[in-house]
Amino acid sequence: MDGNRHSYKESLSVEEQPSSDEISVEQLERLVHLLDESDVSEIEVKRVSLGTRLMLRKATVSDGSNVAAAVSHMPVVEEAAPPVDTKHTVVAPLVGIFHVWAKPKGSPLVAAGDVVKVGQRVGTIQSLNVLNEVETQVAGRIVEIFVRDGQPVEYGQPLMTIDSAEEA
Repeated sequence: MDGNRHSYKESLSVEEQPSSDEISVEQLERLVHLLDESDVSEIEVKRVSLGTRLMLRKATVSDGSNVAAAVSHMPVVEEAAPPVDTKHTVVAPLVGIFHVWAKPKGSPLVAAGDVVKVGQRVGTIQSLNVLNEVETQVAGRIVEIFVRDGQPVEYGQPLMTIDSAEEA
């Protein structure tokens, strides 16, 4: 190989898209044709989601001509995946006074350490004498509550953190 690495990305039309996750014969023929007609010495197709890698390389015949010969189909060895952030912040959807209860003089809806479901009410915000529900968008365990009952909050202010690694 000449040491130069070029990356060519070409989109396939809808007709050429296989119905499954496999590479179609037409796609493979097209890749071989592209390799033959270009000065590129290798083509590599990775499908990380499937854990596969297809590599086409031009081989040199004894008379010096190039032939697309070597085809290898090997599993992809992924490097350590970056850690997925499982902590999500519930933020105030509007300006008002935050409450941990649904009704005045009611018991708190949630506390740190509680497990919550998607769409569960985790507090209310009183704005213009109207109680507006605050619901969670993720399931998990409440790690920390940042505001106290009766504390004023602003739009977008973090209210609590939920760790989705500990789903309900």
